Amino acid sequence: MNLDTQTEADIQELRLQLRLKQLEKVETCKAEFLPFVRSMWPEFIAGRHHYLIAEKMEQIASGKLKRLIINMPPRHTKSEFASYLFPAWMIGRNPSMKIIQATHTTELAVNFGRKVKNLLETDEYKEIFDDTKLSADSKASGRWDTKSGGMYYAVGVGSNLAGRGGDLIIIDDPHSEQTAMSASGFENAWEWYTAGPRQRLQPGGAIVLVQTRWSAKDMTGNLVRQMTKDPFADQWEVLELPAIFESGEPCWPEFWKKEELESVKASIPAYQWNAQYQQNPTSETLAILKREWWNVWEKDTIPNLQYVIQSYDTAFSKRETADYSAITTWGVFYPEEIGGPAHLMLLDAKKGRWDFPELKEIALEHYKFWEPETVIVEAKASGTPLTQELRQLGIPVVNFTPSRGNDKLSRVHSISPLFEAGMIWAPDESWAQEVVEECAAFPNGTHDDLVDSTTQALMRYRQGNFVQLPTDDWEEGDESVSITAGAYYG
Repeated sequence: MNLDTQTEADIQELRLQLRLKQLEKVETCKAEFLPFVRSMWPEFIAGRHHYLIAEKMEQIASGKLKRLIINMPPRHTKSEFASYLFPAWMIGRNPSMKIIQATHTTELAVNFGRKVKNLLETDEYKEIFDDTKLSADSKASGRWDTKSGGMYYAVGVGSNLAGRGGDLIIIDDPHSEQTAMSASGFENAWEWYTAGPRQRLQPGGAIVLVQTRWSAKDMTGNLVRQMTKDPFADQWEVLELPAIFESGEPCWPEFWKKEELESVKASIPAYQWNAQYQQNPTSETLAILKREWWNVWEKDTIPNLQYVIQSYDTAFSKRETADYSAITTWGVFYPEEIGGPAHLMLLDAKKGRWDFPELKEIALEHYKFWEPETVIVEAKASGTPLTQELRQLGIPVVNFTPSRGNDKLSRVHSISPLFEAGMIWAPDESWAQEVVEECAAFPNGTHDDLVDSTTQALMRYRQGNFVQLPTDDWEEGDESVSITAGAYYG
């Protein structure tokens, strides 16, 4: 536009339009969190999870929501939102607000306090929140006040909060690697929360917990258990954001490509991936098949196997919401180092969503590779066509039919003594870790297809007397003990 050709009235009109747009931007940034984020952070790359988080934070700001838990993976703007931009936005909206900001170390909390304090002094921030001004004596990065009586206090988990009260308490990642490795780390953090922040909340105040999951015993786990047991306890709204959704789509595809996330998954233990990236930690105390009961086979070659069973839990669909099909392969062997009775080894495991032709092809491939003596397929609607097809190919398929009243939980309990007795082995491979973790998560895990496949195989081994527990007390002359594999599966 050439201003030289514009009249004074045109220029005044243009200035008025620009001013109106600026005022509209200011009002939008005050009312909505994401516009404020974009204004303070021009390089910000928005993902769909940011819209979900922003919606909840706006509900906190309006008073509609008082207790919020957000579980999300590392490097997904957790702290940039929770410890930096959100408190700056909240104290901008209400300069008299008292905010307590906590994270796992005091040093980190103070660093976040410095970032927020510095942001408040920028022209960009003042353009939106011109009423929020720092008090003249606010020198410290971890503790500062506003001229309107507001306060920001940064604290590390475990630090003293005596004499401090907050209208808003934000806890960002209360646990660290050191917490997770400590025998009492989670318990100490929980005691600090109940004795400190929870008792320092002002009437009508709000608490926001944003964290990466570590364990069923972490702060999120404790809060959820508490509200489940007692309806009078704080009732939390929980937003869980896994790195990869059930659909297979990344949480933040604009920044994290699925290939990069899969690389992370392959590079860390399965239990860490499930907890920290998928927000689905397994419970060490409630597990029926505990993680530590598995023996790790560290040799490069498998032992001399006596009898191999391949077990199928089937579902014929590639739909993203469908159950998985799962295949596990097991073998009987006698450990040379320890002697004694037969043990069982997990030889292979595969899980996926396949239509019937794909499943049939995979089944045939696995059968040819391992040449199992028996293939077990659960006798349900999806398993019947596979049974018929495999039998036509000469594969020795046995249908597994759970007896009436013998539900999934009972079946898992029936094989748990084998694990507890140290008779189950698995190689130190990522696919084996997936089986270990799914078993450890049962019955509260997201999926149990590998558990079903495992249970079928191990029940067959027990029923066929391929393995016996030290507590099995067979009477001399009991004919069932002498049943051979061939006779049992014949």
